[in-house]
Amino acid sequence: MPMARERIVSGESGGEEENRFNFALRPKNFSQYIGQETLIRKLKIAVSAARGRKEPVEHVLLHGPPGLGKTTLAHVIANEMGAQVHVSNGPALTKGADLVGILTKLNQGDVLFIDEIHRLPAIVEEYLYPAMEDFKVDITLDAGMHARTITMQIPPFTLIGATTRIGLLTGPMRSRFGISNHLEFYQPAALHEILRHNAKLLEIEYEDSALGELARRSRGTPRIANRLLRRARDFAAVEAKGKLTPPVTQAALELEGIDNRGLDEQDRAYLRTLIEIYGGGPAGVEAIAASLGEEVDTLVDVVEPFQLQTGLVMRTRQGRRATKSAYEHLKIEYVPPAGGAGDLGPEPELFSDDSEEN
Repeated sequence: MPMARERIVSGESGGEEENRFNFALRPKNFSQYIGQETLIRKLKIAVSAARGRKEPVEHVLLHGPPGLGKTTLAHVIANEMGAQVHVSNGPALTKGADLVGILTKLNQGDVLFIDEIHRLPAIVEEYLYPAMEDFKVDITLDAGMHARTITMQIPPFTLIGATTRIGLLTGPMRSRFGISNHLEFYQPAALHEILRHNAKLLEIEYEDSALGELARRSRGTPRIANRLLRRARDFAAVEAKGKLTPPVTQAALELEGIDNRGLDEQDRAYLRTLIEIYGGGPAGVEAIAASLGEEVDTLVDVVEPFQLQTGLVMRTRQGRRATKSAYEHLKIEYVPPAGGAGDLGPEPELFSDDSEEN
């Protein structure tokens, strides 16, 4: 099995230390939240209406690529409602008793946040349905012929579920959320503003254009932007007396192997394989994975989403195809596909985060 590698441009969490660092930088309310304007406006209305009725907010489902702020939004919603947030994740809830233990500790109006909710076992989902709809949970006492079930009422609460793979969420579960929203990749201007705010909190001396350079290479993802800011800060502390300038930032990113489009060596290896070995495609993802020595899931979940979103790769019925932009980025002469299909390729399929196609 290929060895896992750390990717600085991955939207996945880098562990507890990174989570603690980012938690200190998180916005506490809607007024502090930067980006996702349409989503924030919808949530503001829902929260304000719920406060007016003195009721919990409807159950909320947040879906989108990792690192865009789903956990942060859950805490913001809880803060706006003046509620306590209880955090768990799908893989940790292995049996019904795990969920029941959490639900029975909730107070009126509390927020239960479940990350990776698409990975909840089916038995746990069955316990969650009556809790979401009727605010009650069935508890089985004893076993065998003496088993009996009692129904326990729980205080009205808000469930906020987060998932990067909404296509893997069951239909019954999805239908029980009153509010469902997709988080989009951030524009560089929004990331630039986030970096300004965080640089001030971290007391970093900087030139604004240096933060702009970080924002452009952060792949539209706040978690990556914060990670690059930390790496650039450390580089500047050692090599440039602590001040972030454009040359210092560029040198720091070059050391990390991140180019001007935010691609790292794994991204470039994927594109080079598709272009140089498979003639730009179309090529199946299994073939590309075998050539790279990577797992198919790694390419589908980690490498491809950003390249598809930025138009470097297309997913067609025949397989993956490199676009003209990919050739230009790698400085390889572009050869149009045979058959006069040009840069579009045959019948391109739209990419979305809930696609289950490999």
